[in-house]
Amino acid sequence: MIYIRPIPVIDPARPAGALPLAGGWCWFSHVEILQRGQPARIVPAADLDAEQRDRLSAPRPDFGGLAMAGPRIMGILNVTPDSFSDGGLFLRPEAALMQARKMASGADILDIGGESTRPGAAEVAASEEIARTSPVIAALRAGGLDGPISIDTRKAAVAEAAFAAGASILNDVTALSFDPAMAGFAARQGCPVILMHSIATPQTMQDDPVYDDVLLDVYDALKARLAAAEAAGIARQNLAVDPGIGFGKTLAHNLTLLARLSLFHDLGVPVLLGASRKRFIGTIGAEADAARRTPGSLAVALAGVAQGMQMIRVHDVAETRQALALWQAATTGGAA
Repeated sequence: MIYIRPIPVIDPARPAGALPLAGGWCWFSHVEILQRGQPARIVPAADLDAEQRDRLSAPRPDFGGLAMAGPRIMGILNVTPDSFSDGGLFLRPEAALMQARKMASGADILDIGGESTRPGAAEVAASEEIARTSPVIAALRAGGLDGPISIDTRKAAVAEAAFAAGASILNDVTALSFDPAMAGFAARQGCPVILMHSIATPQTMQDDPVYDDVLLDVYDALKARLAAAEAAGIARQNLAVDPGIGFGKTLAHNLTLLARLSLFHDLGVPVLLGASRKRFIGTIGAEADAARRTPGSLAVALAGVAQGMQMIRVHDVAETRQALALWQAATTGGAA
């Protein structure tokens, strides 16, 4: 099997024949051909067949009512006592609502979660997760927020309660593999679904994770989960993927994925990058306090945007919005 990674470019001097990357802001004229056990090859995009070129270059459908022609910011709101970065800060409903309203001015999507998935975290009962998340979602809708709200959960009962309260996107860190009822719920709901790659459970995922080839293994796993989601009745245009930085990956695994994120465009769906404040940023940036990893998080987010990531999941919404605005202005010469 061959894997085709478009080599993304953002330079304003674009040669004739270069193709848009996923219909977005990057372009590519060459691709990297990857095969297990073989050296990589770089070939012109013109050498690809029509189906391959179209899969890499065609615009992605709107996701959750949002056009994917430009990068979108997903703001993280953890309504938990023990999330790795902001656990306990927004557990009280009034604090959660204040933070959500603050983020809503800069975020395209609000992602609300009631169960920590940090390494070593224990499972939370569905009833507790519902009690943490659904009232916040309902209050946001009652307060007039009409933008997309995603529920970050691996449990169908939590997702069902969240959608009843007003959620519109499902973000499942297990790619619908934890709860057997989740895929059926998503299919009946007809909602957008983000399929994230992870291994094992939060309690054990960092216990010496091993891959044959982390880039290709994660790609294959997400391809399989896309197929499973479609087989369950979820429409392809309602699916997006997330390579799961930090979920069952070592620092070396994370960096390998980040260097070649553009491979995941070959799956033909929008791609989300979620690396905000994660441990590898603290390791490389020499910052033990997760809340002080904003500069490193911005650097990784912009590196992802430079590879065409359509959605960036972040804690620091205002800072990311400013950084993204300057990045776009600087790379386009100020052109809209």
